[in-house]
Amino acid sequence: MVQIIAGEKGKGKTKYLLDKANAAIKESTGSIVYLDKSSKHMYELNNKIRLINVKEYPITSSEAFVGFICGIISQDYDLEMMFLDSFLKLAALEGEDISETITTLENIGEKYHVTFVLSVSMDKENMPENAQKDVIIAL
Repeated sequence: MVQIIAGEKGKGKTKYLLDKANAAIKESTGSIVYLDKSSKHMYELNNKIRLINVKEYPITSSEAFVGFICGIISQDYDLEMMFLDSFLKLAALEGEDISETITTLENIGEKYHVTFVLSVSMDKENMPENAQKDVIIAL
């Protein structure tokens, strides 16, 4: 499953995502991973949530990003949720069509029972049709 938090930059998506991750860990029986473009929010997350600074890895395309996601899933059989802050930057999709990557994440989520929660710096109306159905909140 893919859930999207949409809105332009500076609208509070990161705060909402951090709060959602911290709330999810309280009810989770498995692992939760938070992917970000830095380690800046480390102290705002519950210590049971694994923070991964994606900028430490050489990801230069959306295909490489999907492979990175699959690598995380393959090493953690109890993974329940993955939070992705600044999704467009992490997945090297700024200015690109996100449709195919969203569909790929939906398929991976279904197969491995992982929920992806994405923070996307884009208004819901500007998103591709297949991504609009996954928007849970537009800030």
